[in-house]
Amino acid sequence: MKVVIAGAGKVGRSIARELEANGHEILLVDRASAAISSPIPRVTVLEADACEISSLEKVGLDDAQVVVAATGDDKVNLVVSLLAKTEFGVPRVVARVNHPKNEWLFDASWGVDVAVSTPRLLSALVEEAVSIGDIVRLFTLGQGTAELVEITLSADSPVIGERVGDVAWPADTALTAIVRGTRVITPTSDDPLEIGDELVFIATPAQEESLEVLLSASPSGPAD
Repeated sequence: MKVVIAGAGKVGRSIARELEANGHEILLVDRASAAISSPIPRVTVLEADACEISSLEKVGLDDAQVVVAATGDDKVNLVVSLLAKTEFGVPRVVARVNHPKNEWLFDASWGVDVAVSTPRLLSALVEEAVSIGDIVRLFTLGQGTAELVEITLSADSPVIGERVGDVAWPADTALTAIVRGTRVITPTSDDPLEIGDELVFIATPAQEESLEVLLSASPSGPAD
């Protein structure tokens, strides 16, 4: 798979190393020569402005399967994403969000398929570590139409002891994994739910409250 990464800073270079190690063809683009002075084995590096169509033509963006906009500037990442999608028809565009206040811009209208916000991910990890019985949002999927969420079952959750197949899960939710201690379990209808299980779902934002009400010991209803 050919992957073009805009931004040869620490984030872009880390992504390049990881993907190259997994056997992908990687091309790094950065307009600052200092950022690309240290070569990465088997990774092609081009000194160019990824916001210019001529530069993107030079790297052969029209046959790239994925573009990653990974610079430290949200404006640049949005322009790269838009050009990749509208001018070159790249199937998958992943964009880095540097400032949470800009996250709302990173959607299909700017050509972004997946937006990755490091501050949000870190916040989610902190919440996941301390929250029991509350929904923790881990990742946004499908231009905001779905979320990857997690909830840890407390000792008095009403579903403790029930089988997965016997729980009336809300519509538009899918239980994708059960994390139990050091194990990751692919759920089947016969799997029992236990205290401390971390349940990972893909769910629409509208159904997150229903999940929390179903799984929490003391759900909070709407304010009067």
